[in-house]
Amino acid sequence: MRVGLFVTCLVDLFRPSIGFAALKLLEAAGCEVVVPQTQTCCGQPGYNSGDRASAQALARKVLNEFEACDYLVAPSGSCAGMIRAHYPDLFSDQPEELERIKRLCGRTYELTDFLVNVARLEQVPGRFDGTVTYHDSCSGLREAGVKSQPRQLLAKMQGLKLKEMEEAEVCCGFGGTFAVKFGEISTRLADNKCNNVAASGADALVLGDLGCMLNIEGRLRRRGDMKTQVLHVAEVLAGTDGND
Repeated sequence: MRVGLFVTCLVDLFRPSIGFAALKLLEAAGCEVVVPQTQTCCGQPGYNSGDRASAQALARKVLNEFEACDYLVAPSGSCAGMIRAHYPDLFSDQPEELERIKRLCGRTYELTDFLVNVARLEQVPGRFDGTVTYHDSCSGLREAGVKSQPRQLLAKMQGLKLKEMEEAEVCCGFGGTFAVKFGEISTRLADNKCNNVAASGADALVLGDLGCMLNIEGRLRRRGDMKTQVLHVAEVLAGTDGND
């Protein structure tokens, strides 16, 4: 099957290793992977800020870049959720484009959801010796239905032990522009998440959205925790890390 990898703008700019890890996993699943060179943003920041015109323009761009693929896969529940849950709203008054958008939405998946439910990946190439805890990102959980999928894949890994932390499904405080607009609330949420990570005793925090990763890791380091690793689930499953 021909899979279009939507790298996401955050991954491209801040942690390209996630994109390469996603590519490795998709190829391990037997996919022909296409990475459109002109791709940029899914339009979520504009959409969440009320700039529908910009969001619509970016949605059209995504449609044109990935429409020919059998599937669109993103290593981000946030971006996958934006496309699947909100693109139809952007084109609700444009019937012809709406039908094309709906077809794309039906073929859009978050990475672990795709690997489990479409590609049926049986073995993962990575190995991790240690204990991890998992944070469920808000958009991935609530818009893309990602919960058991990353845990199913992590369970296939030799040497890895998953220890669930308290309130794994509670927001880390990022929320895109929320962290900027409501800094004090965001900081309290991040502190709560850091406390739960620490209480789990895990060697690493694993999650599926880079926005949450940047927020939580930044808070951990400012609190003086230089030891706990913060890794994207794709990096763990592929056997890479942020330095590769």
